[in-house]
Amino acid sequence: MKKGAAKVITVFSCKGGVGKTTTTLNLAGIYSLMDKKVLIMDLDLNSGGIGVSLNIDINKTIYNVVDDMSNNRFESIYNYISRYNEKIDVLAAPKDPRNALKIDSKYLKLIITSCIYKYDVILIDTSHNLTPISLTALDNSDNTLFMITNDPVDLKNARSMIAIFEDTENKNYKVVYNSSKDTGKDYFSLFDIRNIIKHNIDYTIDKSFYIKDIDKYVIDGKIITLDSKIRSNKKSDVMKLTKLATSLIEPRKLEKGENKNV
Repeated sequence: MKKGAAKVITVFSCKGGVGKTTTTLNLAGIYSLMDKKVLIMDLDLNSGGIGVSLNIDINKTIYNVVDDMSNNRFESIYNYISRYNEKIDVLAAPKDPRNALKIDSKYLKLIITSCIYKYDVILIDTSHNLTPISLTALDNSDNTLFMITNDPVDLKNARSMIAIFEDTENKNYKVVYNSSKDTGKDYFSLFDIRNIIKHNIDYTIDKSFYIKDIDKYVIDGKIITLDSKIRSNKKSDVMKLTKLATSLIEPRKLEKGENKNV
């Protein structure tokens, strides 16, 4: 029987197309291999890439959750969950993008609370826009993966976002540099990137993790890290991602002078 609250991990960026959805799915695959019960919450409300990528039948979405909560019809979060496999569930984004505008961020914390003792890990995929929904997800996460690429616009925006993290004293985030995305764009070295964003890079997704036929996995509704061939051919990359996944669910170490009861 599951005990304890789930770890809530949000995957965020300042630009679209940096690999948020793929990374979220890859982490879900790794956690499921670790025998963790996982919920993927798709808060990229206008795009809804999770359900499409997994080829699952979506009956109800997060819009239905909020609509029922606001009208006192909500009974159980399981009524809105779509199942991918026995370890991975999905709370999908609205099918109709117009319904994204009807989702009030004040219900997001209630949704997370309704899920938190039913799963081991809650993975939240977000939009790259800094919306009230995204901010609420960040505020209610145990850890945030802030993803960047070698794109000049992305890096300039990332610098501003990191300044916001620092101003709000948000310390529970890791900067993830995805060099497997757009492998032909090598404008900046790692040294340059650190200077631009004014922050260290906590984790790098290596170029070697680039998968040429990644679209085939989307068409087939498969998660890359659950593919035995990928785990064999890219063993080192998968092991590194597994190490990151493990660190995200470990208890946070207290800083000097910090009270564990706070």
